[in-house]
Formats: sequence, structure tokens, C-alpha cells
Amino acid sequence: MKGLFPDERQTERGFEMSIASINPATNAPIKTFRPLTKDQTLAAVEKSDQAFRQWRKSTFAQRKKIMLAFADQLRHRADEFARLITLDMGKRISESQYEIEYCAKISEFYAQGAETFLADEPMDVAGVDAYLQYTPLGPLLGVMPWNFPFYQVVRFATPNLMAGNTVMVKHASNVPQCAQAIEDLFAECGLPEGVYTNLFIPSEFVEAIIADKRVQGVSLTGSEKAGAAVAASAGKHLKRSVLELGGNDPFIVLEDADLEHTVESAVKGRMVNAGQSCVASKRFIVVSSVADQFLAAFKNQMSQLRPGDPLDENTTLAPLSSEEAAVKLHHQVESAINAGANVVLGGGRPDRTGAYFNPTILTGVTDDMPTFDQELFGPVATVHVVKDEAEAIELANRSSFGLGGSVYTQDVDRGCRVAEQIESGMVFINQPTKSQAELPFGGIKNSGYGRELSHLGILEFVNKKLIHRGAR
Repeated sequence: MKGLFPDERQTERGFEMSIASINPATNAPIKTFRPLTKDQTLAAVEKSDQAFRQWRKSTFAQRKKIMLAFADQLRHRADEFARLITLDMGKRISESQYEIEYCAKISEFYAQGAETFLADEPMDVAGVDAYLQYTPLGPLLGVMPWNFPFYQVVRFATPNLMAGNTVMVKHASNVPQCAQAIEDLFAECGLPEGVYTNLFIPSEFVEAIIADKRVQGVSLTGSEKAGAAVAASAGKHLKRSVLELGGNDPFIVLEDADLEHTVESAVKGRMVNAGQSCVASKRFIVVSSVADQFLAAFKNQMSQLRPGDPLDENTTLAPLSSEEAAVKLHHQVESAINAGANVVLGGGRPDRTGAYFNPTILTGVTDDMPTFDQELFGPVATVHVVKDEAEAIELANRSSFGLGGSVYTQDVDRGCRVAEQIESGMVFINQPTKSQAELPFGGIKNSGYGRELSHLGILEFVNKKLIHRGAR
């Protein structure tokens, strides 16, 4: 493992001497944290491995007590943690508060359900007395993103901790206050040292950790590029992996949709977290007979959003997560416009300090444009007009992504028939794609593989061991 740490490259390019939280609403630095050295990282992996030897022996009741305490403290200190989210990455404070409440629900779901989900499973095979036993694997690495800095970690950590694994998390470098707060809270709730570890490390250390023989698996939520790198490393070292990557979710509007409800859902689906969600509605595919009416109403509602301080409850448009993110999105939009796309609304950035981007609607985005199959991570919607249901399905599937999607029609059975033909991991009828603790979450194609949440989420990193007792 030591040989995989990029010592020479570290000297040449110079890793950051600190990891900084920068408020994207003001672009002002808030707090810095010092990253771990190679030796400190190795020590953290060893501590996680040693902690696993005892944690795997803990009972479900012992784990449940800690996890319920964790959920209780999330609620009790919701304002404190929500403020950290907003300061680190700019989310509107009401959305940050919802994120903390949702984390509490996920923690309770696995605290209450893990023992049932992982109960021995008898095998119904004639003449055979056998059962499956679900056992933990060992230390796991999570590589987590900034857009939902508590939720993404809790979604990964809580099922695996309840299963008896230990967890190490390399969080996104722009949300260090959140990263530290999660580790501190687990410790305050009684989780033994080393069972959950926050790693302030550069991305270049990730491959070395995956390669370590003590580490048994890796879960990443992030970009295609990062996912490909992690998957390659996991495959090379024969480690289990789960990837939740980008999305370019279709939002299909059929001719019989309730347009008032549909437009409200379109704004909600596109603007969740200022558009910075893998499952945000991104491609609005509208049947021609209602396209003009939909577009006019959609533009009207999107145009009413105004940038402001995300800590202010009245703000309707938050900044993006960083100045870098805003600049990237601007380049993507300009690329589409230069290639012939039409600007119905917005198209640029407001004249104010901070990583803000105006609500934007583009039409005329065609297959030959560079942005056609890119994820636009921000308040930018593309509207596509199609002649009928069949063309809507074909366009929805003309994407390298396959995470979520939604279909709008007053005939729910029809909506389900359309949904069954969409190539994605999740499709919702008359509502934007969302997540819920009890329901599986994940995608196909370039959106990744594996499932999180629900009972399936706790089964990704366990040994499904066959115990054969003999013939009946």
C-alpha cells in the first residue's frame, strides 16, 4: 500500500496544505483543516481494521442504541448542522434543515430494520437443510460528494455500521465542517473509536486505500470520471464497489398531463438544491400539443426565482456550491448557445458577489451539441418538443445516463406503461424523482451500479454465506 501513495507527485505539484470551507454566497473563507499525511492515513486504516474485530461482535441492540442516539441528536441540533451545510456549500437553509431531518429518518430506518434485513434466510430447496447467513466484510471506504453533505454520508454509513462493518469516509474537500461534524457526532453518541473515521485526505490517496488488503469495499457518489477511476481500482484489487454517478433525468409531459401540477413539479424537480442533484429533472420532454403552454408557464415560474443569502428563509435562489462550479456551468451553457441552442430564460450569471447562476431555460438542444448528453449541474433546464409518446420514450432513452426520471399524465396506468420502457433505475409518475429510506436508490448505464437505501442498501457490503447442514 505504501508504494501506491503518490509521494513524488505530492512533492511536484504540492498537495493543499489545508482543506478550506469557503462560503459560496460570499466567496469568503470560513475555516481550514489540515489534511492527513501518508503515515496518518495508514494509521487510520489500521485503527479501522482493529475496530472492526470488536465491532463485528457487537449485537444489533448495541448498534441500534447508538444509531437511535445519532438520529435523536441530529434532530436536537438540526439548526446547528443545517447552518454548517449552508455555509459549506450554499444550500438554502430550509433545504439544509430538511436534509438533517431526512438523515435522522434513514438512521432510524436501519436502526429498527437491520436485524430483520440481515436475519438468517432458510433455503427452500428439496432435500437440503441450508440457510444464508449475512455477515459483515470489514473496513469500507466511502468517497462522498458535497451536494448533500450529511445525507450522502448517512445513506452510506448507517446501513454498513448496522451490518457490523467499519466505515472510513473521504468527503468532498469543500464541505470539511460537515465532514468533521459527522465524525464528532458519532463519537458523542457512543460509537467506538475507529468504527467511523473521517479522512481529510487528497483524492490521490484513494487508490492506495482501496488497494490495502484490510479494506473490503468502496462506495462512491460523484462524477463519471471519479467513478471510472474508483471502479478501475476496485476491479484491479478485487474489491466490491457501489457507484452512484451523474444523471440527465427525463421529465416527460404527455398531452393529458395536468399542466398546473406538472409545471409546479417541473420547477421543484429542476431547482432542488439549486439544480445540483443527480436526480434533479434536467431534460423536459414535452408532447407538441401542450409544449407552448407548458413552456410559457414554466418560464413564468422560473423567472420569479431571485438570488439571495441562503441563510435567509425568504431566499428562492441559492448559489452554486463554489465559484468553480458556477464558471463550469456558464461554459456549458455558452457552448450550447454557440452551437445554436435558444435561450428562453437566463443564460448567464447575476451581477452580484457569490457563486450564483440565473435560472435558465434552453430549447433547440440537439444531439450534435456538446451539452446534449452532459449533466448540467445547476439551475439550467433543456426543453425538447416531441410529436408523441413514442418519440418521448425514444428521446428519454437517448442518453448515456440512466438514474431517474418522471412521467406526467392523468392516466396513471399509462404512465406506468411509459415508465416500464424508460432505461433508468427509478421512474416516478406525476412527481419528480426523489429518495426515501424505505425505497431502493440507484441507476444503470453511466449513472453507476448497485443500490442504496431500502433493505437492498444493507446487502451490498455483506457476505451472503451459505451454511449447508446436510440432507434433510
